Amino acid sequence: MNAITSQETKQLADAEDCNTSSNPSMSDIVDARFSRRNMLRVGFGTAGAAVLGSFGLTACGGGDGGSSDPVPLAMNFIPVPKSLADRVTVPAGYTATVLYAGGDPLRSATPEFRNDGTDTDWDNRAGDHHDGIDFFPLNTTGTGRDLANSDRGILAMNHEALSDQFLHERGVTPNPRPASEADKEVAAHGLSFVEVRRTNNRFAYVRDSAHNRRVTPLTPIQLNGPVRGNALVKTKFSPAGFDTRGTINNCGSSSTPWGTFFSGEENWNGYFFRAAGDDARRGGSTARSVVSLNRYGKPQNSASRHGWETAGPDDKYQRWDSSVRGTSVDGTDDYRNELNAFGYMVEVDPYDRTQAIRKRTALGRFAHEMGVFGLQRAGRPLAVYMGDDSRGEYIYKFVSTANWDPADANPTNRIATGDKYLDSGRLYVARFSADGSGTWVELNIANPQIANYATYRFTDQADVLVNARLAADAVGATKMDRPEWCAVHPVTGEVYYTLTNNTSRKVEPVGSSQQAVDPANPRAYLDAPTAASAPGNINGHIIRFRENGNDPAATSFTWDIYLFGAESIMDPNRVNISGLTADTDFSSPDGLWFSPKTGFLYIQTDDGAYTDVTNCMMLVGRPGTVGDGGAMTIEYTKADGSRLTVPTRVGAKPTISTLRRFLVGPKDCEITGITETPDGRAIFVNIQHPGESITRANIGNPASYTSHWPANSGYGAGGALGRPRSATIVITRDNGGLIAADGTAVLNSF
Repeated sequence: MNAITSQETKQLADAEDCNTSSNPSMSDIVDARFSRRNMLRVGFGTAGAAVLGSFGLTACGGGDGGSSDPVPLAMNFIPVPKSLADRVTVPAGYTATVLYAGGDPLRSATPEFRNDGTDTDWDNRAGDHHDGIDFFPLNTTGTGRDLANSDRGILAMNHEALSDQFLHERGVTPNPRPASEADKEVAAHGLSFVEVRRTNNRFAYVRDSAHNRRVTPLTPIQLNGPVRGNALVKTKFSPAGFDTRGTINNCGSSSTPWGTFFSGEENWNGYFFRAAGDDARRGGSTARSVVSLNRYGKPQNSASRHGWETAGPDDKYQRWDSSVRGTSVDGTDDYRNELNAFGYMVEVDPYDRTQAIRKRTALGRFAHEMGVFGLQRAGRPLAVYMGDDSRGEYIYKFVSTANWDPADANPTNRIATGDKYLDSGRLYVARFSADGSGTWVELNIANPQIANYATYRFTDQADVLVNARLAADAVGATKMDRPEWCAVHPVTGEVYYTLTNNTSRKVEPVGSSQQAVDPANPRAYLDAPTAASAPGNINGHIIRFRENGNDPAATSFTWDIYLFGAESIMDPNRVNISGLTADTDFSSPDGLWFSPKTGFLYIQTDDGAYTDVTNCMMLVGRPGTVGDGGAMTIEYTKADGSRLTVPTRVGAKPTISTLRRFLVGPKDCEITGITETPDGRAIFVNIQHPGESITRANIGNPASYTSHWPANSGYGAGGALGRPRSATIVITRDNGGLIAADGTAVLNSF
């Protein structure tokens, strides 16, 4: 979930270009002659026909007094305009309040956050870069789960990465890193669990709650599923290959049907160092481990993102060095296999800290943005939908061996229930066809395409899961434009994926790191200021599909593109295909979530292509269904003057009644992560890395910071020139009503 212009994405550029297979690609297509600066403006109100009429959902929990009446899908809030202000703006009649910011103490024994770079004890503070988030209701005594209680719960969230300069008084010290700085940075990653309570319609987090805890990159975690004990995950820390330490770069999240937190490990590879000459120590460029490391973006002579391996000889620092350092044949005397213990879906029971945390290896290893469960059907398997967030990577699905038993929705042992459904099953990868159909291809070593793959010789099914990218290459999966969050419609079961952007999507690709436009990724175009002379899928799109027979175990599906991100003034035939207006246009969709209460689809952005016009945002949509639009062809001119046509499938154009902007964030931020209380009357949203663009040279000059939020809104230390912090906000309706169901005419900013 890294914006194209963010420091983190620049550091991960090599990792995002590591799919050199010849598999087909998918993207947005646009004539390179068009630029934001020379387009005529499209008039408001010309977006096209409505997506669908209203329909109802059954209310969940006890939020409406236990009512099971349908909640009408009607939006009546005034759209929030685009903004470059350093604040959070929400519609009239709503209040947004900072609830839990990076550095906030979880215990009374931990001092208040000074926000000047001198703070320590990050194991007992909120981590940095708040990302995926979920609300787990508690009963009134706080001793257990109560799905109807909206006044008390546990917020579980990911802390993806760092605005590391702000963690230290004088910014980051170059390598070799001081151990004191490395310890802060490691602890600021991982997960948070924090209790929140509502009193008089206002939420606050509860310091010293027994439910408060951190999970960091040093927390013991168990490997479960087919990879457990395999030779590929044996390390000095766990010679048997049963365990690892920690989780890192956790991005999107969801909750399981049985009430646990489900977190995706995304770009973990950038945290590890690999020395020059390591290929030879592993047996040469064709050695299996070398092929695997290269495919996962860790070639030899690769620096680590933070240089933690330079902080000292202690094992907790040396584990970030993935080079062959020992003399063993199996790697049990060093950390040459350490990367193979990362890149999984992680399951945690937020209610019970005594349960071991699990990495679910049956769901494959890649840059997991997140995993989302399909609708549950009694007596049928469960499906988990996942995306690999790198340019030209794939969309995956896991189907459980066990069939769903509704009694497991409220089990006595939640982690054991996870073992039942998540440790055995089939992993699939998607192939998209031009006619709007698609196929799920199983990644199984019994498939001759995998068993006989010349690029990499798989040894067993665990190897296929550890090297899922290579297995997907072998079966010809469709390369996608950075699959980010996914969401499942709570009524239809249709599955939505954000494809955030792809600078490598080209009309005429050059080399193996670029992908040609195709039906599911049909655009490549010019757009200032970030791509004034380099076409690509600048603004991203949202694809959706419906399983055949609405069966989670189906091996075929139908698809179309729900929305194309674009500026409203861009060419409606090649860029602004969805007919977006000034109240609905957006770029780089990232976070994606359906409200179980209202059925509204929330779309969050992580953008670097449109930030000359507006900060990142969140929109609310009333989606239709796959096939509510139709087929179209996008045309463009190649360098030799010939025409290239790309067929695709597009959804119905939105109107102001089916899509509108709900929130705009502060400067230099990403909007990511969203959840709600069971009654649908409060939503929690994360504001990640405001003001991240700061160098060590400017850390002592607060006036040079691009953002001072949330200190400039009155939250925490620092005031108008305070250091910016990632934070969770809570949004409520002033009259206590459902979120986004209606609104009034004035904007509230803070």
